[in-house]
Order: sequence, then structure tokens, then C-alpha cells
Amino acid sequence: MGGLTVKTTIKEEMKLAKKGKKYQEAVKLVDRETAYDVTEAIELVKKTATASFDETVEVAVRLGVDPKKADQQIRGAVVLPNGTGKTQRVLVFAKGEKAKEAEAAGADYVGDEDYINKISQGWFEFDVVVATPDMMGQVGKLGRVLGPKGLMPNPKTGTVTFEVEKAVNEIKAGKIEYRVDKAGNIHAPIGKVSFETEKLVENFKTIIETLVKVKPAAAKGTYMKNVAVASTMGPGVKVNVASATK
Repeated sequence: MGGLTVKTTIKEEMKLAKKGKKYQEAVKLVDRETAYDVTEAIELVKKTATASFDETVEVAVRLGVDPKKADQQIRGAVVLPNGTGKTQRVLVFAKGEKAKEAEAAGADYVGDEDYINKISQGWFEFDVVVATPDMMGQVGKLGRVLGPKGLMPNPKTGTVTFEVEKAVNEIKAGKIEYRVDKAGNIHAPIGKVSFETEKLVENFKTIIETLVKVKPAAAKGTYMKNVAVASTMGPGVKVNVASATK
């Protein structure tokens, strides 16, 4: 996302100089040394979003964890109270009654071997994959193609389950996945620029509260080091960590 960094590097500053006039004007509205209150930061993001499309608003959090250690890896999912503004296309691997349950819940695609073959041949017209546990033996064969795209079903994110109706409903309602990267950062969408500020703030706080709850016991020192928000094409806006966690 344009400008969304927890720490700006010299290389990124050089890229800034090559941005368009609208971006340059937007940057002037943000004091890069100031950590804003949550509401003020999001209002700035909305004000500095100048693209011709409805940009996604994203939060980036730098955590004080060591992702290389198994007991400090953070991964999960959370349902945003106001959704993401994007309709997720859901593929469910299930058979029998569970397949019927998925269809009734509104899954876009439901099947077994037929969709496994389609994906093997390069089909990826979906955003989230859910699978019942009894299907994972077959779905596991797709690990090499689904894994790199972040689409492999996982019990930690609630996408390997027999409760397919609940899973599909949550995804359609605005469930998102989060996962710490190698540098200790987590990036997650919290809605669209067109959302009311209050709704973006509520989504933002839901993610932050979730990350606080899943803090690994092994994590030492400051846990939530930096927080920033930005729109797809806009500059990053630092958020005061204290206001983000209260």
C-alpha cells in the first residue's frame, strides 16, 4: 500500500519524490513525526486519499516478537464489526450434508475433487478457502499452489472446520485473517475510505484488541511498538500506541 510503513527508509523517501502531485499535496497534510490519536489519524487517511477509486484503508502494526520462534508466531482471524467493504468469494471443500450446508450459507463454490482438479490447472477465482477436516487429505495436495498465495485452509483461522455454515457466514460478514511476517509486522484491511470514520475506528480497535489478546507469553519488552494507517495510494499516518490500545 502506498506509504504504509511503520518506519520510513531513505529508499522510500526517494520514491516519495517520484510520486504524483496529488500524493505530494497529501503528504503535506501529514506530520510524519507526529503519532496521532486514532480518530484523527483515520480522518487524515480519508482526507489524503485522492485516488479515483474507493481505496482500502489498512493498518500496519510492528510487534515486539521474534517470528522465528514457534512460541512467538502470531496468526489468526477476526470478524470486523463493520466488514471490509469487499465481498469475499468463498470456496468450500465438503461432501454430502456439509456441502449442502455450505451452499445454503451462501458459499460461491462448493465441491471436492472437481475443484481440486480445477485449481491444479490454474483456476483461482476465489478469495478464501474453507475445508471440512475429512477433506484435508485431498486438499493438502494443493499446498504448493495454495500456500504461497495464503489460501491454504488452516484450523488457526477457522477455515478447517465442520461448522461450514458458521465459517461462510463469518467470512461474508467481514472476517479477515492476520499473520505476523518475518519482520514482526502485521498488515490488515479495516475497510474503505468511503466508510464513516466511526466505523473505521471500530474496525481498527477490534484488530488492535485482538492482537493484544493473542500476545505470546514468551514475548519480552514492548509488545506493540508502532502502529500506522494508510489508504491504498495515500501516505502512512502514525497512530499513538497509547490511544490505539486504550
